[in-house]
Amino acid sequence: MGAIDADAHVIECEATFEHIDPAYRRYKPWITTQRTADVAILGNEGRAQTDFWVIDGRMQPMESNVGSNTSKESREMGNIAARLAHMDALEIDIQVLYPTVFLRPWTLDPLCEVALCRAYNRWMASIWKAAPDRLKWVAMPPLMSMDKVEEELRFAKDNGAVGVFLRGLECDRQFSHPFFFRLYELGQALDLPMCIHSGNGSFTSYQVYGNTSGLGRGKLQVVAAFHSLLLGGIPAKFPKLRWGFIEASAEWIPFALNDLGIRLKRKGQRLPKTILQDNNIYVACLVTDSLDYILPFAGDGQLVVGTDYGHADNSAEIEAMRKLKDNGKISAAVADKILTDNARALYGL
Repeated sequence: MGAIDADAHVIECEATFEHIDPAYRRYKPWITTQRTADVAILGNEGRAQTDFWVIDGRMQPMESNVGSNTSKESREMGNIAARLAHMDALEIDIQVLYPTVFLRPWTLDPLCEVALCRAYNRWMASIWKAAPDRLKWVAMPPLMSMDKVEEELRFAKDNGAVGVFLRGLECDRQFSHPFFFRLYELGQALDLPMCIHSGNGSFTSYQVYGNTSGLGRGKLQVVAAFHSLLLGGIPAKFPKLRWGFIEASAEWIPFALNDLGIRLKRKGQRLPKTILQDNNIYVACLVTDSLDYILPFAGDGQLVVGTDYGHADNSAEIEAMRKLKDNGKISAAVADKILTDNARALYGL
């Protein structure tokens, strides 16, 4: 059996939004093309971007984070057989699929959010049906309309979803805020973990960093979310809920735990050495992480790994599964847990 890719991506395409409900057609994204070459915006691989989504009146780049080591038909799911064949070549048994264009803030309109979350979730359901044993996915909840979240999550659960997609910052609130408690209750009841992925749902925060700092724009928010949740004791309030912190490396775990330990000590509390395990927390590592240093803090049952399939940013490593197994940084037994058992536990596979 091959490995489980705990963080792969789809690249949204026109087919994604063919699933939009007719009642919401006015919110259907469309594509515009830039023709002026002398003011070109360069993507992560140095190519000039020409095509942009227009979502709720805002331009969103289509090509900035597309990896040339995947084919268009595979990353856009236009040919499921091609995607599966590439997974076979990479020795990947299962991929858990995350979105791309929605990693950044894209609307302040609750109706637009509902429309596009529904369309995306139904597109992903159609992909899952083509390969239900190998392609899993995380559902997009319309957080500005919490009364509609249950319907979406129940649909998603019935159609192959294995988690709930969240960015590092949502609705301009910390994840310890009671605003999210209904979401956590639903995740616990439906056995869907909260998957907090590198990204940012706040226009204010995102615009501070612009395109200059992926670290400040999306990854540090994941660390802050972890810190806020544990400091607020939120996982303990939802003891059956699992939590994933995805595509932000795992190097920050010792730093965050050290800070939490100091804060708790001042309150007369102790930080357990098994705090991640005790709170059903899993973190996606990178093959470049100092795993021998991180493992005593995280525990060998709490790390997973992903390829970032389809992308071309600092977290992308198409050969992540093979490299983790072969690079000699950790024992074969621990590598096997990271590649298979831990991901199965996180996503309830």
